[in-house]
Amino acid sequence: MSTITSHILDISRGCPATGVKIVLFVEQDDAWPELHHAATNGDGRIAPWTVAPGRYKLRFETRAYFAAVPSFYPFVEIHFEIGDNAHYHIPLLLSPWGYSTYRGS
Repeated sequence: MSTITSHILDISRGCPATGVKIVLFVEQDDAWPELHHAATNGDGRIAPWTVAPGRYKLRFETRAYFAAVPSFYPFVEIHFEIGDNAHYHIPLLLSPWGYSTYRGS
């Protein structure tokens, strides 16, 4: 089994993004059932989720987080594939007008 963790840094404010809902989906027979969901804590992080090899997507619900300022993305989805029993850290660097992600450690 593998573990997935994530965190969000708001690069427009220079701080962690707290209270953002993150949902994990798995691909199964041309469908994407939800496996887990959580909101980021005060450090912008979620607790680890345990998963088997497969194709997944994380959906970051950013609309509510940016409700007080104009923004472009109501959500961000990141699709990825797990093929081994490693740890996968998937951070999101976020602003109202853009985002970036990478496989962290």
